[in-house]
Amino acid sequence: MAASRRGQPELHVRLPSSPSVVALPDLPPIAALFLIDFDVKAGYTISWKAASPGVELDDVVEYKSLPSGLHTVPEDLIYFVHAGYAGLSAFVNAPVDDTAARNARMLAVGVLVPLSYGRLGRAWKHAESLKAIASKLVSDNKDVAILEEYWKNNQMRDPTADDATPKDDPESPAAAAKGPTTSRSHARKRSASDGNALMLPGHRLSPFHPAWSLTKLLDTLGPLIFPIHRAALLRQRILISGHAPVEQACNFVYNISILSNIPLAASEVLSSGSASHRLRPLFSIGVHDIPFLAEDAKAYRDSETASPVGDSEAGTGWVACTTDSILSKKDTLWDMLITLPPSHASAATKHIWPTVQFSNGVLVKATQRDMRRWRSLKAGIARVEGNVVLSSPTTPSTAAAYKEDDTLIDDAEQVVEPTSWTALAYSGFMWWASAGEKPRSDEAEEAAQDAALVNDLAAQSAGLNMPRSTTDIAASLSSLTPRRASGAAAAAISAPLEVNEARLELTIISYFHRLTTQLLTTLADAVDNISDSEVEEGDTQTDEDDEALIDADEEADEALQGHGVPIDSEVVKRMGLDIWSAADAHFVKELLETYFGRQAYVEGKGVEVCGVRVC
Repeated sequence: MAASRRGQPELHVRLPSSPSVVALPDLPPIAALFLIDFDVKAGYTISWKAASPGVELDDVVEYKSLPSGLHTVPEDLIYFVHAGYAGLSAFVNAPVDDTAARNARMLAVGVLVPLSYGRLGRAWKHAESLKAIASKLVSDNKDVAILEEYWKNNQMRDPTADDATPKDDPESPAAAAKGPTTSRSHARKRSASDGNALMLPGHRLSPFHPAWSLTKLLDTLGPLIFPIHRAALLRQRILISGHAPVEQACNFVYNISILSNIPLAASEVLSSGSASHRLRPLFSIGVHDIPFLAEDAKAYRDSETASPVGDSEAGTGWVACTTDSILSKKDTLWDMLITLPPSHASAATKHIWPTVQFSNGVLVKATQRDMRRWRSLKAGIARVEGNVVLSSPTTPSTAAAYKEDDTLIDDAEQVVEPTSWTALAYSGFMWWASAGEKPRSDEAEEAAQDAALVNDLAAQSAGLNMPRSTTDIAASLSSLTPRRASGAAAAAISAPLEVNEARLELTIISYFHRLTTQLLTTLADAVDNISDSEVEEGDTQTDEDDEALIDADEEADEALQGHGVPIDSEVVKRMGLDIWSAADAHFVKELLETYFGRQAYVEGKGVEVCGVRVC
């Protein structure tokens, strides 16, 4: 039943030829352009602005564009969202010969772009220009002709253009998947329907694209990326607390949102009332956003007992970053807090890991299974970096990549749960009972499962055939993989990929999309199995019972939603989770409730002797 519903035939994806890609203007149109100066008496003020009708800037962008602590850094890029627009500001802090300004001038040049172009409206395409304008104005902030010219060339001509996603935008799924349209409320929940992030073949990542920081995200979080990914899948409210500069933290917000997308292949098996298929990125927030967060928290609590109304994203969970430590104290506004180490921690002899905690104060650590999976992912990334043949993992370039991360991997043990006594007892018992065969078999099975998530991605990033692609992986590939000219196909296979082809970024995104698909489709199979067994039991009823079942047929789905789904350790293992972790067992329960509307009864693993469970 489950197989027929998802459709198991092997899918081969062939990247489209160059003529099929529609050329678009490089820069997305802007709804507002503004200049913010720091006045020693009045603070940050808008000294110049231009905006489309109806776009409010005053008492908003001054605070969103300039988070706390920027005075300590020479420059920064800040991403934020405001009233249906994505904002980007370029901040510059430079010394000047002006005693009235205390010999320093701080200013920011920013834009607002319609969010219909994606999570950030492709605002990063304006980053380079904004940085150049800010650098010029810092020496003479009265010369606003450059701002007037930029507004003239890039302003949004049609005030209603933000009401619909551009149909031929290379970052829009409308161009990527010319499929049947869905209702507006359903489209809001699909991760691929926001067009966001990435790009179709034939388009390269822009220099300031947030996805370039994906490898930095993995190195910063280590195995903690997996419990954070699980929290994102549960659509929890995730707050990243750090210090200026904030560009990297904003990039992390974007990346966590992208990695926790629900791929199309997985979305097909979910119930219609499941959670949003994308995690809402708020980017940089501060104390002035507390009223909004409090209102959203109320909607978040209400959404736990009622389905969201219309296509509003209020109360659907979010990920954001802040430099205002006061927000980290308001634990009613967030579910998970990630406290990043200061920038100077990179000079420490040992890696300083972030602190992750829930709102109840419980520290979050990775499981032993997360640690093994992270090692596997790092090994796969090393192979992609070296562009080596996957069947030869000991080539010099790969070995060098492994060696480079040895210290990082060893330090990662600090953020991993210790092995439980039950796991140790089981491992020792099975080693004795099977003469060592069972543990080796389990390790080989687990290694094969992890390898399946990453092994063929290096070949895919080099432009090879994709023998086991599914629709979610095809979406990942189409979003990041640049296209080569058909005449150079043979050379593309043998030659190393160029740096700007984002092969590592493709690998990481595809990996997490596969992991998400593995989690959800395994649960879907468990739900289908219990549903099938319930139907078979119904077939054995008497004729009178059959008549009662026929009368209740219209309420069958609602009745099924009230039944629990038994999840044994084999299901947990197939999901790629730790069968000994209480946190993972709790995650399975919440995941089933979030996406299938069912309750789960997770059976823990244990040791039985003559039918008696001893641990």
